[in-house]
Amino acid sequence: MPLDIAAVQASLAAAGLDGWLLYDFHGSNPIAQSLAGLVHAPKMTTRRWYYYIPASGAPRGLVHAIERHNLDHLPGTMQPYAGRRSLDDGLDALLAGASRIAMEYSAGCNIPYLSRVDAGTIESVRQRGVEVVSSGGLVQQFEAVWSPAQIATHVAASDALHRIKDRAFEVLRQIAAGGPGTTEYALQQQMVGWFADEGLVSSDPPVVAVLANAGNPHYLPTATSHDAIGPNQLVLLDLWGKQDAPGSVYADITWMAWTGAEVPAEMARAFATIAQARDAAVTTVQAALDAGRFARGFEVDAAARAVLIEAGYADVILHRTGHSLGESVHGNGAHLDDYETRDERQLLAGSGFTIEPGLYFPTFGVRTEINVVIMGTEARVTGPRQAAITALAH
Repeated sequence: MPLDIAAVQASLAAAGLDGWLLYDFHGSNPIAQSLAGLVHAPKMTTRRWYYYIPASGAPRGLVHAIERHNLDHLPGTMQPYAGRRSLDDGLDALLAGASRIAMEYSAGCNIPYLSRVDAGTIESVRQRGVEVVSSGGLVQQFEAVWSPAQIATHVAASDALHRIKDRAFEVLRQIAAGGPGTTEYALQQQMVGWFADEGLVSSDPPVVAVLANAGNPHYLPTATSHDAIGPNQLVLLDLWGKQDAPGSVYADITWMAWTGAEVPAEMARAFATIAQARDAAVTTVQAALDAGRFARGFEVDAAARAVLIEAGYADVILHRTGHSLGESVHGNGAHLDDYETRDERQLLAGSGFTIEPGLYFPTFGVRTEINVVIMGTEARVTGPRQAAITALAH
């Protein structure tokens, strides 16, 4: 979507900032690339570029002479540079009159997903007497909020992922009924084919993980490393994808099955606890909306983890509660995190994110994952919630 300069300037003025400086070198700042409309553009971006949006007045850019037209689609004037002296002069002119600006920076790298500008570039700005603050709130507002059309692509992707999950469960149901077994990798590859059937693309193939492998949050079966799937086994399916069209955004879900008639009590209790934590996170987001405010990522994570800790599972929590969704499966917006980081960004209307608490033991793991989009004053879950591990034999 085109960057709404007037809206950006209004936000800058409200925050008491003189401007927002977007900077990228060779794709080092995907947030700036996205905001500048360069992600899908057939342009070479091998040199440093800067685009400065002041709180008032026309934006201005600084671009290398051999790539001088890369930002021509953006409003404002573009100044070319070539040698390092002309770059220095250009930065002086670009930041003239500014004293406090936002960049993709996070103090102490507290939010590494936001810390995209290298220390040397930050230093070069500070050396000009300009204070640099985090653009986190701006990124949440102008990069992580979806248009109605993007929300529609997310819902369509979610529906497709659930159909793929159902097909995978049917394969597992045949095993539970005494049919021939399969392997994690074979089922994964079947699912990859179903992605193509549904018109979905993904950054990676889906996760199919049995028993102890489900206790590894980032386990991924391969052609040379995978386990067999047979009767009376716990199986975790984690699948993410988006429609194959520019601007489409991801959906990302996790479901669990038992290829037998009765789920072992230890596994059933652990899953019931993460389902309770998941629902507590949804309630926290909705309660904030009901109170006329937006929840912050860290407080939603804290609410979910409190359930897990109260149930005695503190030692088997390995990750945050959820992540932003976008054109990449891990988006640039607020994450549900007060564990790995402390994400204080607000979950704004139009933003989408996962809620995926998990517990990871030496012999098995459990995770549930849903997607939420804030639509007006509603925290809408864009798919069904798994209430318990699905026992596939009768």
